[in-house]
Amino acid sequence: MAPTTLLVIALALAISVQGTLGKNVMNCKDLNVNSCAYAIESSGKRCVLEKPILSVMGSEYTCTTSDILADKMSNWIETEECISACGVDKKPLGISSDSLLDRNFVTKLCSKACYSSCPNIVDLYFNLAAGEGVYLPLFCEARESNGRRELDEIQSSGLDSSNYAAAAPF
Repeated sequence: MAPTTLLVIALALAISVQGTLGKNVMNCKDLNVNSCAYAIESSGKRCVLEKPILSVMGSEYTCTTSDILADKMSNWIETEECISACGVDKKPLGISSDSLLDRNFVTKLCSKACYSSCPNIVDLYFNLAAGEGVYLPLFCEARESNGRRELDEIQSSGLDSSNYAAAAPF
């Protein structure tokens, strides 16, 4: 009788553990609009807020999965504290490196409250900055010591328009 009882307990435990593990799967499509931005689903892919094509005139948004993988993170919904500390928009329809040109945004992103406590947002902007050829830790450090220089580093790396016009052979 004891082996049967032990078997029943083991089976019940296995079923409950499997049910618990299955509930930890997070999909972007299941998130509401307020939780979507800066979320990372179970697969490690970032969630993105989109406006469906059929909803051009309306204000409907959906949360979908992007092709962008987060670095070593999954099952993540960003906290209100980090949204506020980092100065990010809760409902962005796209994230661009242009925000790195905004002094107010950069001040918040590089602040201790954001940079030390919000790894998801920092990772995202680290990758955006890298795409522009900028190393975010040095960028934030330069911001502390040399107010305007860091903005120049991420602006167009080519000739400015006045020099380009003079150099262009027409």
